[in-house]
Amino acid sequence: MLAVGLTGGMGSGKSTVARLLVERGAALIDADAIAREVVEPGRPAHRALVDRFGPGIVAPNGTLDRPALARLAFGNPDALRALNDITHPAIAQVMSERRHALEETDAVVLLDIPLMTPAQRDLLSLDVVVVVDCDPDVALDRVLRDRGLDRNDVRARMAAQPGRGARLEGADLVVDNSGDRQALDDEVERVWVALGWRSEAKAARRAERG
Repeated sequence: MLAVGLTGGMGSGKSTVARLLVERGAALIDADAIAREVVEPGRPAHRALVDRFGPGIVAPNGTLDRPALARLAFGNPDALRALNDITHPAIAQVMSERRHALEETDAVVLLDIPLMTPAQRDLLSLDVVVVVDCDPDVALDRVLRDRGLDRNDVRARMAAQPGRGARLEGADLVVDNSGDRQALDDEVERVWVALGWRSEAKAARRAERG
């Protein structure tokens, strides 16, 4: 198995890149999807969030009112830290379990992680980190166009993420998503080929060790 961490800032097009890599054969472990799972009613993280932020973050059907939680957390460093302290360990545990289940396969396993940190790279034993990158103004325009969010809310969320420079510093491979769809497809194909080479090299080293 080749464990590939995929990350990128809000509006970078990371989810599109993940889909294009899955179409080429990658197996996906999606942190965003897992983040929704671990806060479902009855899960420990759900109760911890309600205890910390109050019943106002609970929708009438008992699930989390995610926009209400975002309004409380983003733009408030202490609240954001509390949110991360509750959810990140739960997400990491599930991702680690699903990664371990694929350990003995020959798959290219894509771990889609919006807020990648060096500690996560070590915890999940990632072989490669791929960063999806684009100009921050382009990313902002994409989010406003596609998600219909408030501009100030988007800026607050972006400011809460690791900076562009920090992301690129930790990259082994970069997908440039500053062009059109064809340009992105070409970038993804280039990266997919590079991941194939790395996967074959890792398999060869494993075979040599017996």
